[in-house]
Amino acid sequence: MSAAGETTMGRPVADNLFRMEGDEVRLLAGRKRADGRLRFPYPHGADAEDYDLVELATEGKLWSYTVQRFRPKTPFNGDGDDRNFKPYGVGYVELPGQLIVESRLVADDLTSLTIGEPMRLTTEAYRTDDTGEPVITYAFTPIREGATA
Repeated sequence: MSAAGETTMGRPVADNLFRMEGDEVRLLAGRKRADGRLRFPYPHGADAEDYDLVELATEGKLWSYTVQRFRPKTPFNGDGDDRNFKPYGVGYVELPGQLIVESRLVADDLTSLTIGEPMRLTTEAYRTDDTGEPVITYAFTPIREGATA
């Protein structure tokens, strides 16, 4: 797992979910051509033909959250087992004027998260694949004064 606010290198968990260029991460959504509505994640297959690719905002506010304190049942595919499972945050972040997205939450202290808190997009290695390469997903981390991002 990466430290709060650090982007992580590895293999993205899915295509067209997010884009990384250097330290910058952007979530990828679709804007429906017929009505302008946003959809996240960007649709796949035949549905994608009706959408234009859109990069979402990188900052938002924590809308709601919880802490996952036990290893989820299958199809969870994170590393480890029940004995070495590490709790993680999961919540919703409101991107102003766009969407509310579900996300992992990365924080040095998950008990310090507060609803309405400013959050910034980052990445997190949540498991390794069969070759030992980190598999990364997007996450949000609090924006706090004095904290390094």
